[in-house]
Amino acid sequence: MTTLVENLAAVRGRIAAACGGAGRDPREVRILAVTKTHPAEVVAAAVAAGVDAIGENRVQEAAAKRSQVPGTTPWHLVGPLQRNKAKLALELFDLVETVDRPELADRLETLLAPAGRFLPIFIEVNVGGETQKGGITPADAAPLVDDLLARCPHLRLSGLMTVPPYDPDPRRARPYFAALRSLADDLTTRFAVPPLELSMGMSEDFEVAVGEGATWVRLGRVLFGERRPAP
Repeated sequence: MTTLVENLAAVRGRIAAACGGAGRDPREVRILAVTKTHPAEVVAAAVAAGVDAIGENRVQEAAAKRSQVPGTTPWHLVGPLQRNKAKLALELFDLVETVDRPELADRLETLLAPAGRFLPIFIEVNVGGETQKGGITPADAAPLVDDLLARCPHLRLSGLMTVPPYDPDPRRARPYFAALRSLADDLTTRFAVPPLELSMGMSEDFEVAVGEGATWVRLGRVLFGERRPAP
């Protein structure tokens, strides 16, 4: 049985190979270990192994784990965030990847402003137009950025995130990853903001995502094996 350390080394090797094919520096790509349903001891092992960040899908699941995990590795929220859980989310997460509407941005801004705290965020973009998924449409991304810059000074727009439609052939995700990269380039130019991070690619398709410019890959199964049943 391979260990987490071995799995992480293998993933880094695959990232390096994908970067080589795309003419990129592997140091541009960071690993977000998605630990949904895994216990705190597994999260702590991932931190000890040297992942770049921890990703959790649910605020309350993260609340049950974070105090048990030592170290300063940042935690990202990669699941949907409801306004009524925003206050708890700010206590747990260093970055929220799923901002997709002005109402959520306004709620975060209201909570951050009194403390003078600044929160990096990614905008979630539904590049595939799937009704069952969260995320803003690509066409609505620019108005949301405009709103963030005008009314949410304590939110730091740092990147875009997407989950493309599932396909057993990971190569078919390429157009969606390319679309997110193109959107990021457009927003960077239009609003004169620093280059945006791209959170895209999971265990099945992260090499394709790296080839299209991913700077964060969200990995679970390829690091930890099959996901445990939800408690």
